[in-house]
Amino acid sequence: MSHFQSYFPDTGSVDMTDRTSALDKSHIERLTAMADRYPERRSALLPMLHYVQAVDGRVSPVGIEICAEIVGATSAEVSGVATFYTQFRRRAGGKHHIGICTTALCAVMGGDALVETVERKLGIQADETTPDGLFTLERIECNAACDFAPVMMVNWEFMDNMTPDKAEQLLDDLAAGRVVHSTRGPEITSWADTEAVLAGLDDGRADEGPSAGGPSLEGVRLAAEHGWTGVPGKDTK
Repeated sequence: MSHFQSYFPDTGSVDMTDRTSALDKSHIERLTAMADRYPERRSALLPMLHYVQAVDGRVSPVGIEICAEIVGATSAEVSGVATFYTQFRRRAGGKHHIGICTTALCAVMGGDALVETVERKLGIQADETTPDGLFTLERIECNAACDFAPVMMVNWEFMDNMTPDKAEQLLDDLAAGRVVHSTRGPEITSWADTEAVLAGLDDGRADEGPSAGGPSLEGVRLAAEHGWTGVPGKDTK
């Protein structure tokens, strides 16, 4: 009998033994300000946890406790939110988070080969971090970019139409500190910087880089070229 293989075997718990944290008074004030924006303070938990990650590199036990106190929840309730979403780290990771899609189309187009190449290049397996703390590797389920398959993400920024050779060059550039731009986004800096943006902080780079590529806009282009319009609804006059 064959058995289903999960690529997320260790995502159900936060490492509660690691009590280290860089969260200080200024960070707590910012977390409190986030909660103050919402009529129901618990609604702020997702951006607050992203901010904890930006500071501590993971969802830390101390961060969980601080968030719980601010929003009026228990640590168990906040931990339940943090462990529900795979985008929240349970363990410390690298400066750059490498995510490779291996769902259906990306797998067919070479996603598995990309994973094998990156694992060999970095000397780690998926869900591991390099000893120098520079890279964490993860298999990701669908990045919603099938028109650019296979897709690789660096700190949640798209790197489209990847090949093993391009992946190796990308890793070399990041390791050497060379400037790297997302295919459809800004210059890649660090995972922590991206987490701060996801928490709602403005990095001033929202308009840096194209937001959409040719394949995504092909339907719009053809419609304009041929004068196509939407099918009128039954109530359209």
